[in-house]
Amino acid sequence: MIADQLIIGNRGNRDTFTKDKTSEKPKRSIAKSVSWRIIGTLDTILISWVVTGTLSLAFSIGMVELVTKMVLYFFHERIWNSINWGK
Repeated sequence: MIADQLIIGNRGNRDTFTKDKTSEKPKRSIAKSVSWRIIGTLDTILISWVVTGTLSLAFSIGMVELVTKMVLYFFHERIWNSINWGK
């Protein structure tokens, strides 16, 4: 039954990937990335504040985390772009 749904059910949805690929403009993706990074950094600041009890230290940790996570993500993406699995 599951195999039937995967095989038969996908016949009518062959254009789904094409629609998904073109449905979001790059500006929207950038806006989503920035907003997600802001949420993640605010979460880190809040957790750091709860753990340390010092708001200035929490903001320092949040700013370091903001930069390091962007750098790590860049290299993470570059490595994944060099892997052929799933392409």
